[in-house]
Amino acid sequence: MSDFLNILGSAWWMIVTLGILVTFHEFGHFWVARRCGVKVLRFSVGFGKPIKSWYGKDGTEYCVAWIPLGGYVKMLDAREGDVASADRPREFTGKPIWQRILIVAAGPAFNLIFAVAAFWAMLVIGKPDFQPLVGDVSHLAAQAGIRHGDRVLSVNGQPIANWTDLGLALATAAQARQPTPLEVRTPAGVVQTHVLHFDKLPPHPSDQSIIEQTGMVPLQRTLPPVIGKLEPGGAAEASGLQPGDRVLSIDGAAITDWNQLTEVTRKSAGPDHKLALVVDRDGRRISLDLQPRLTSAPDGSKVWAIGIYASVGTAKYDTVLRRGPLAAVPAAFGQMWNLTATTVKMLGHMLAGSASLSNISGPISIAQYAQTSAEMGPAWFLYFLGIISLSLGVMNLLPIPVLDGGHLLYYLIELVKGSPLSERAMAAGQYMGMALLVMLMGLAFYNDILRILS
Repeated sequence: MSDFLNILGSAWWMIVTLGILVTFHEFGHFWVARRCGVKVLRFSVGFGKPIKSWYGKDGTEYCVAWIPLGGYVKMLDAREGDVASADRPREFTGKPIWQRILIVAAGPAFNLIFAVAAFWAMLVIGKPDFQPLVGDVSHLAAQAGIRHGDRVLSVNGQPIANWTDLGLALATAAQARQPTPLEVRTPAGVVQTHVLHFDKLPPHPSDQSIIEQTGMVPLQRTLPPVIGKLEPGGAAEASGLQPGDRVLSIDGAAITDWNQLTEVTRKSAGPDHKLALVVDRDGRRISLDLQPRLTSAPDGSKVWAIGIYASVGTAKYDTVLRRGPLAAVPAAFGQMWNLTATTVKMLGHMLAGSASLSNISGPISIAQYAQTSAEMGPAWFLYFLGIISLSLGVMNLLPIPVLDGGHLLYYLIELVKGSPLSERAMAAGQYMGMALLVMLMGLAFYNDILRILS
């Protein structure tokens, strides 16, 4: 039942997301077309048969259709049929080329405007986040010398205020596959610079691979070495350990988190070696001897275990990204600029082959992210809307026929030639563009399904 409700929730939030963003995108085309004197025949949110439609005083048919995965603005166009002589001054193709460019570019431009507005609202409300404090360390981070408790100050010279900033900066640096300096402040207050060698990453890293290979987990998400429950009849229960005990050391090695507890146990354990544990129990230090037992891991291998389970709590945000209404204006533009640059760089890396095509997400992922961000609160949902709006704007500007960028490409060619492309050339471009879009959508669905299965 919970899985079914999850699916319904994801579908609902995807409809809300696309409904808002597509409406705003199409309104951009509509608003500029009207200002340029073009007659708009229909403004549709969604595709297919209309659920509801009505005519405005301007003669435009407004409708909401059954398939909520897009929308369109239909203008008076001589290429689609005869135009009455009285309507010719309001026909799209008869307008000067600069006006046609403005009308087509207005959709992506309104996506950028919406993103700025969403980021501004997010900043005024205040987006809760984690401070960029490092918890568990492994892989590249451990090799660079980053330690538990370090606070990241900057990545490649870019100041870092929270874990969201850190994640985006690391993803961008990883896709560039270049050594990247990180400035950190240690728990002792010493400022140090370490270098993450992203040039050593495997070819075509995916987002998940980057997260794993970077080897940094937020300190707030690091599990403390506190025992939640004991395995009945296990080694821990036999030694006298109790739920709530905090493990301080094993064989003299200080323990600060659950992963370290597991690693030290497996390294120190043996058939004839009892572990010397020191635990904190209600403020008292207690020493215990414990003989681990050989058990089967999920992958089938044999490992030493002591029969305890972690005390899992909910990680709590410890910082808020907030600005006053005036200060939020330049900050929102800054967010928009940084995320747009990140998106363009990512596309460039994918085209160059240095980034994995598995980074392309489809409707299923968008639906899941939409629901998750909505559950995290209005500020996070606004941040999500801003990112998706930016992505839609950038993707629509790609020079692919069928997309706005393809139409702009046609108009640029017309400017250079001095005359429009032939209908045959444009039709061929449309077919090619449609085929490319179908392939991209197929890849996006494939990636979504792989994520679910994994």
